[in-house]
Amino acid sequence: MPDDRPVTAAPERPGRGERRPDPAGRPTDRPWTALWVSALALPPLALLATASWSGRWVRPGADDWCFLPAVRDDGITGLVGKFYLDDNGRVANALLVGAYAEFQVAGHQWFPLVSAVLVLAVLWAVAVLALRRARLRTPRGLPLLLAALTTALFLFVTPNTYKTFFWPAASVSHTLPPVLACAALIPFLLARTRRGRALAIVVAALMGAFLATLSEETAIVVVMVLVAALLVSGRVVPARERGFVRRWCAAGIAGTAAGAVVLVTSPGSMTRRERFGADSTSLLAPDSLAASLRAFAEITVTVVTTWQYVGAVAVGVLLGLLCRRADGTMPRPPAHRPLLTAAGLITLLVSGYLCTVIAYPVFGDRVSDPSANRLWNDYLLLYVILLVGAGALLGLTLRRHTRRTAPAKVVCAALCVLVCVGPAVALTDLDAAMRARAEKWDAQDRRLREGAEAGQRVLPYERLVISRMLEPFSAGGRRYWPGGCVADFYGLDRVTDGSAGRGS
Repeated sequence: MPDDRPVTAAPERPGRGERRPDPAGRPTDRPWTALWVSALALPPLALLATASWSGRWVRPGADDWCFLPAVRDDGITGLVGKFYLDDNGRVANALLVGAYAEFQVAGHQWFPLVSAVLVLAVLWAVAVLALRRARLRTPRGLPLLLAALTTALFLFVTPNTYKTFFWPAASVSHTLPPVLACAALIPFLLARTRRGRALAIVVAALMGAFLATLSEETAIVVVMVLVAALLVSGRVVPARERGFVRRWCAAGIAGTAAGAVVLVTSPGSMTRRERFGADSTSLLAPDSLAASLRAFAEITVTVVTTWQYVGAVAVGVLLGLLCRRADGTMPRPPAHRPLLTAAGLITLLVSGYLCTVIAYPVFGDRVSDPSANRLWNDYLLLYVILLVGAGALLGLTLRRHTRRTAPAKVVCAALCVLVCVGPAVALTDLDAAMRARAEKWDAQDRRLREGAEAGQRVLPYERLVISRMLEPFSAGGRRYWPGGCVADFYGLDRVTDGSAGRGS
């Protein structure tokens, strides 16, 4: 982002539908505008607060069973070594998993609140700084509305909210990484001096390396976005800022590449590739590429037909209708909007397909199943942000071609509220299911602990499934994993299928 006014922000003359600022009362300065815009942020904020409160019912499951005893016995450094040497090579992933697993079950319960605050804070900061850097003024509360609705759509408009938001292991691997990538924009948007720009470049390199050892899919998305930014920078970035933008993008790509080398050459990553047959030959096999394309097409249809994402367009339209320059004049749509639109769409499609390609050898046809939707989150945030941007372009265009924008504002405001209704109902149902599981989990936890303290070495374990999470004795009791980790957690030799004969 340039320090000076962007090319697209300086009109030579008023365009059609463009009026001079009204000194008596500019719309974005009126208290009523700020009030109703701020009120629109309440529904998505209520969703975040409700979901965070429901976090008290989260209990370990699936991979959590294996992380808890590892961190308890060997600490975070032990988990980092396990990931690097044995599991997958994701050392940054191990650090974040260890950070919440260090607190055992309590860490799982606090994780939703912490992650919700983090996502909202990052997106809010980026929205404020991006608007400030573009020298645009908006009603008070609009940046918060942008951040809150984007957060709610990203976290709760999914086929499986539990795996996206409540399951810490999946959130660390697929939900938080794209948000952390957005956090790298903060020093970039703040950079105005030579020292600030140097700091932004260093942060970009370090964040790229961190993300590469946190989530391979997010690393792909980051590289694709940075490459796209490099390619279009010659057309859309003013000459005086072009060098800094290109150095920043190059630093991010170089850092991501360095982290990828650490990941790919790790013993854990090589072991994982051997276990799932995910070497370069199988990844690039025509059958695998074709199957990945079909799976990505199915994912695309699912996402595009999820109507709640229209809320991102609606809030973007409100941004386009309500923003203005510092001098009170109406901003014009970017001169290179066709190029920006094409670049955004191509980047989204290519990065989404590549993410599917690298996930397919492990998940197979299940990669497009709603139960595996957490794998989509690495590029889903980009999708929501692009929808907001498209809405903003639409709002700017509408504003220049019509004098009456009130009907559009009413429709968009209504959509911002309506898109929160479905997730609110789903969260209510999920809260009830989580509470029921938590009560059973706590009772079984007491039974297993008491049995272990009494000297028993083998005890029955009853499967407690929620949102299609894996539990011991799945596949009709044939699959033991993660039963061994459950036994380690309670200090037992083995657990047996406590649901045998009663169904699951």
